[in-house]
Amino acid sequence: CVLCGRTDDCPEKYGEKRTYVEYNLTVHYYCLLMSSGIWQRGEEDEGVDGFLITDIRKEVNRAAKLKCNICKKKGASIGCVAPKCKRSYHFPCGIQRECIFQFMEDFRSYCWEHRPVQKFTDKEPRGASQCTICLDLVEHLPVYTVLKSPCCKNAWFHRECLQYQALSAGIFFFRCTVCNNKDKFQKEMLRMGIHIPERDASWELEENAYQDLLHCYQHCDVKRCLCKKGRDYNEPDSKWEIKRCQYCGSRGTHLACSSLRSWEQNWECVECRSIFAKSGKYRQRRKRALATSEKTNGTCLLEEPPPKSPRQSSGSPRNFLLQSPKIMCQNLSPCSHLELPTSDRVTMSLSPVMSNRNWSRMQKHLREQRREVCNILKELKVQVKTKTTRLNINAENIWSSALKGFRQRNFSPTNTIEVNFSNCKNRSKSTTSAASKHHFFQLLMHHLQNSSLFEGSSGKNLSLDFQAVKENLYFEAGKMIAVSLVHGGPSPGFFSKTLFNCLVYGPENVKPVLEDVADVDVAQTIQMIKYANSLSSLQSTLQDCCEFLAAAGCLRPVTALCDKNMLVNDVLIYHVIKRITLPLESFRQGLKTLGVLEKMQMHPDAFSSILCHKPERLSAETICDLFTIHSSSDVNKVEGADFWMGYLQDVESGESVVTLEDILLFVTGSYYIPSIGFDPEPTIKFLRIRYPIGKRLLNCLELPITKTYQQFKNKMELTIRNTVRVERE
Repeated sequence: CVLCGRTDDCPEKYGEKRTYVEYNLTVHYYCLLMSSGIWQRGEEDEGVDGFLITDIRKEVNRAAKLKCNICKKKGASIGCVAPKCKRSYHFPCGIQRECIFQFMEDFRSYCWEHRPVQKFTDKEPRGASQCTICLDLVEHLPVYTVLKSPCCKNAWFHRECLQYQALSAGIFFFRCTVCNNKDKFQKEMLRMGIHIPERDASWELEENAYQDLLHCYQHCDVKRCLCKKGRDYNEPDSKWEIKRCQYCGSRGTHLACSSLRSWEQNWECVECRSIFAKSGKYRQRRKRALATSEKTNGTCLLEEPPPKSPRQSSGSPRNFLLQSPKIMCQNLSPCSHLELPTSDRVTMSLSPVMSNRNWSRMQKHLREQRREVCNILKELKVQVKTKTTRLNINAENIWSSALKGFRQRNFSPTNTIEVNFSNCKNRSKSTTSAASKHHFFQLLMHHLQNSSLFEGSSGKNLSLDFQAVKENLYFEAGKMIAVSLVHGGPSPGFFSKTLFNCLVYGPENVKPVLEDVADVDVAQTIQMIKYANSLSSLQSTLQDCCEFLAAAGCLRPVTALCDKNMLVNDVLIYHVIKRITLPLESFRQGLKTLGVLEKMQMHPDAFSSILCHKPERLSAETICDLFTIHSSSDVNKVEGADFWMGYLQDVESGESVVTLEDILLFVTGSYYIPSIGFDPEPTIKFLRIRYPIGKRLLNCLELPITKTYQQFKNKMELTIRNTVRVERE
């Protein structure tokens, strides 16, 4: 290099090394950028990226007179910009001496004495934490090799890790790995000497970089395959559908071969199971305790998995934790029990206390809260502009295509979203962009509910997935939920009360309960500690699970039986809250999109009704209230409105071939009522037409005027059934 005199070719440290034979010139790109006496006076295609060859020669001659304050050799082209500082040095020497080079604005350089530093307050936590890029420990020290995030209190990085990340991600994708902040994070990193190249991310530039993602593993690997058509046979939506390992994805099983009841049930291969397994003595102890609890507790409220089924992991959609009826009744609120889907409900009848009157009162309260949320979300929707962003979605690979769409350069939460399903060859003419968007958000929320980012049965908490943390998937999940709520998607309805409270009130103010623990083994261990009836049995239990307690930071001497209560509380706080600090913070930052988290914190009761409770099942009353009837004076004579209400009652009672969901789909293109409501609001018009017409762009249902109710019903059945059937096909 004509500026530093070194032959090193290290693009990460010195920039690209370029040789121009016609000019007899070799130069490191960073040496050229940071030289103090040269500017870009030409166009981008002139000289070396706008640096004219004559100017480079002049700069070399100027630097030849200056001695480097570090290596003591001539050719020091870079000088410290601090007033009255006369130090000069080569770029590689400056890197070695921990100088700061700012790759922005005037490309300033600061020597080791005058370089900018990050401010550390007395309240800053000392010690060490994980660098969220390399996952190795980084000490919290005000030194050159360590940088802290300006937007997250507990995010610390190695300088070298950040530089490699910036070179790989480029200016469009380089952001805080915890909260995903871009502007504030990039500004601070540029100030501290991190070079962020103005180009696309390296993974976006590779040809066919994502081809491997298009191939799914399709092979049954269990020891005894029951399928007569072979291990490679895969029939979707049947017991011979192949389910892949939730951890590695490189092993599979037919649902029937592993006694899996549904596709939503998680499965793990033998190799992954062995990695997560504990010591043999600890597992035997748990098995003996499980058998004992079955004998002592009497009837189990929740079903135990069959012998052939593998142990349910933390991401399982069902929690097979065995508890006594007394314990379950204490910890299961009437609201959480009644809001569960039928398949997940505990087999128990309503107590006399939970009368029909109380049930209707609770439902009325939820409706009021949901109406309040609807108005709040409409306020947030004011931010959405008419400018559109198109998302090309593959319904069979909803997560990958949604993630790609949300991460594309031109995506903005404030743009109007249009969805195009790329794998739908014969798209129905009646399918509007709004209908496609409703369907997309419904599929996306369903996927998130059953993804590895969450764990638990009906009320879910965040899980701990280091790969997901590294890929910033928790932030994307929070962002998707926020965007879905404001843009007319369904309410998630699967948050546990503990997760919701952590988001709204902060994790330090939340006390988790045993039902928040999704891992069967951990829950069983906590239960054994909680219900130990003597000091000796408690100490014996603690001895058997000392490895787990040590990992949780809860291993301590126990001298009295009452010590178990504090121990159980500490274990719960560690496992449910402290263990997922990084995912929780990232998820919170995602929910800040469009101001959703702020509104959640201002109106917690209202948002709890849509985030912690499943949507109310459609009823004739709900549909009737949803539509506004626009009628002329002659409509009342034929009792069109009465026919409509009577028809809804017939549909609800099962005396029809269509469902209430079909009616809603026919008019709006959606199976569900969005939390934000429909825009425009659904209306009904009675006209002198032959058959009903659903105008989805206007959310308007035009109904025929008939002489008898039977004529009205027949026309409704024929039109809605055929329209919905064609769309499903």
